[in-house]
Amino acid sequence: MRARAERSPAPRGNLVAEALALINYGAGNLHSVKNALGAAGARGVAVTHDPGIVRGAQRIVLPGVGAFRACREGLMGIPGMVEVLEERVLKDAVPFLGICVGMQLLASRGLEHGATRGLGWIAGQVTAIERTDPAIKVPHMGWNDVRLTPHHRDHQLFDDGEAYFLHSYHFQPDDGRDIAAMTDHGGGLVAAVARDNIAGVQFHPEKSQAYGIELLRRFLEWRP
Repeated sequence: MRARAERSPAPRGNLVAEALALINYGAGNLHSVKNALGAAGARGVAVTHDPGIVRGAQRIVLPGVGAFRACREGLMGIPGMVEVLEERVLKDAVPFLGICVGMQLLASRGLEHGATRGLGWIAGQVTAIERTDPAIKVPHMGWNDVRLTPHHRDHQLFDDGEAYFLHSYHFQPDDGRDIAAMTDHGGGLVAAVARDNIAGVQFHPEKSQAYGIELLRRFLEWRP
């Protein structure tokens, strides 16, 4: 593991006791993500599709697996969920983490199975990974490096290391300053995005062993 393991852990205090909403909209690896959050020190994780519970949460995690359009439709299909997410994340600035398609939904639109509007919190689009080399396999699956961009080198959440990826589409933000980390799979692919209290990762922390647990631990204590 090439993450900087020598870094001393931040004091945990009682931050891990804060209410955390793990959004259940039928498109996430909820059991594994909840277990990983528990391994990172989280207490009081609510796996929920209830906007009322999300409104009371102090941290929010949006997972996602599958196609962009299906995930968007699943999220929109919960009455009031997108509205309360915008209230808590955009207005109240609670820490937010999107995972895999949960990160891609931050984009303006996704182009999987036709153009579909995203949440539009970070401008950009989600497009298919191009096979520029016949040796490159799509989907991008397995362990790969995560390398921070220079302007996010001191970000509280992210560090260089290795993580587990599984995706055929990738997020291309309009503003390079929103790109927190990159990976390489026949060319550069965005591994993480960040803006203010909003963060997202293309890889799966719950499958990324020590590196993923450390990221989630930092998220539990993140004060953007």
